[in-house]
Amino acid sequence: MEALKKTPLYETHLKLGGRMVDFGGWNLPVQYSGIVEEHKAVRERAGLFDVSHMGEARVTGKDAFAYLQKILTNDIATMMPGRCRYSMVCYENGGAVDDVLVYKYSDEDYLLVINAGNTAKDLAWFEQNLFGDAKVIDESPLWAQLALQGPRFLDVLKEAGVSGPLPEKNYTFVPETVVAGIRCMVSRTGYTGEDGVELYCKASDGPALHAALCKAGEAYGLLPCGLGARDTLRFEAGMPLYGHEMDETVTPLEVGVGFAVKLNKEDFIGKQALLSPAKRARIGLHLLERGIMREHCAVYCEGKEVGKTTSGMPVPTLEGSYAMALVDISFAQKDEFEVEVRGKKLKAARAAIPFYKRS
Repeated sequence: MEALKKTPLYETHLKLGGRMVDFGGWNLPVQYSGIVEEHKAVRERAGLFDVSHMGEARVTGKDAFAYLQKILTNDIATMMPGRCRYSMVCYENGGAVDDVLVYKYSDEDYLLVINAGNTAKDLAWFEQNLFGDAKVIDESPLWAQLALQGPRFLDVLKEAGVSGPLPEKNYTFVPETVVAGIRCMVSRTGYTGEDGVELYCKASDGPALHAALCKAGEAYGLLPCGLGARDTLRFEAGMPLYGHEMDETVTPLEVGVGFAVKLNKEDFIGKQALLSPAKRARIGLHLLERGIMREHCAVYCEGKEVGKTTSGMPVPTLEGSYAMALVDISFAQKDEFEVEVRGKKLKAARAAIPFYKRS
């Protein structure tokens, strides 16, 4: 059996008492103090995540822009250096290869951040579709990535010491700034529904940066957070997760990320398939009876099975059990559903996604 991969912060997690689990072949902490406690820290104060398992692919060369326009569903023609953008990468059938963040350094230099479990598959897809003077380099082993999220994130950064600019607007980044004496790329992005930053530094600097931010965050109630809280936070914020809400059989239009698909740009892989109307839609559900909806529960409406849940859980910020589901598009606007939980059909109501929005 293949040994689990470790991020540069593996020893840090053990020292902090992280409960380690196998997450897509990576040995990562699911929690430290407790999922609900960590979740609340991010919503109310600040939380720090190790997301160094994410993949990074550098795309360079004179044809880097043309190449990315071909493989991404979003349009990067309007991107200025220092901007980042969410996009999907699709197969010809419109199904998702992955969802990615694109960072633009220049017209000939971009960084793609990709899902950890998809890194090898994505890199193979990128290579397979290369043309002209464009190169794709796997930089994943070079980077450590930390996500500092929550309303007090800026206080924590200032306490740690910042020398240089910080990104002021969402989906912008500063290619190089110094945080706690460590050179970082700082991005105003996150996967929690809260304000915050993601910090990319040299893999060997990851543990020192994590320690400095934890120390600086003591005064503001920051907690180190694991995968459990990362999942509950993204779920409340209605953010899709590859392998749950999307995969090679689900199109970006079905999952509700049509904003990242620009059908008016010249051409991209999957465009023809995405010109056809979506057959399914992602909806939110709130359980009206006692029970917990998880993924893969059958969803019924007007007596017939119309889809399946893709993620489900009790959510810490709101009372009750919620789920996201992929249902037949003709039922997506209905209000009353039933969800099969442990062999029993329980009443559920359609709920707006995101379930939680920060004020």
